[in-house]
Amino acid sequence: MPILGITASSILKVTGSFESIATINVLSSTGYIEFTSIPSTYKHLQVRILGRSTQTGSSAGLISSLCNADQTNSYSFHSLNGNGATTAASGAATQNRADIGYVPTNGYASDIFGTLIIDVIDYASTTKYKTIRAFSGFDGNGSGRVALGSGLWQKTTAVNAIAFSNANNSFDWAVGSTASLYGIKGA
Repeated sequence: MPILGITASSILKVTGSFESIATINVLSSTGYIEFTSIPSTYKHLQVRILGRSTQTGSSAGLISSLCNADQTNSYSFHSLNGNGATTAASGAATQNRADIGYVPTNGYASDIFGTLIIDVIDYASTTKYKTIRAFSGFDGNGSGRVALGSGLWQKTTAVNAIAFSNANNSFDWAVGSTASLYGIKGA
């Protein structure tokens, strides 16, 4: 039995597989949360956002991502989401951004924030298109939204900057929102 324990501990060693690169705390309303000068030393990236929008009159603010500030029609995306009463699916190709998730708006109490966990796969590759996958959601005390989203940036350029904003720039990130960027080491 001790041999199995030694073997398993050497195979399953995962310490240090995530490294913090940067954190952004929103101290005044801003249209973009953007990470720049991202080092190319990791296999993948993960962004974790706790946020809300300043948008009024809507139940959920749609969040989009941009790679390297590219706003050309080089994105595709898919989304599955639900709000507890209805479900929806959407997708589009040849877009100027990838719509990937939702956060609460000012229609909810000011202490309600949403969470987005976003993975950027093979971000430093110069031979592959970049895949973005996201999980987002928030509880609005009896309402809210949960979504699975994916995006594709159809460029082989390495990602050295990534930004998150509203799909049509109709709101800002609210004060108190925060985003953290992590590098994921390869195997």
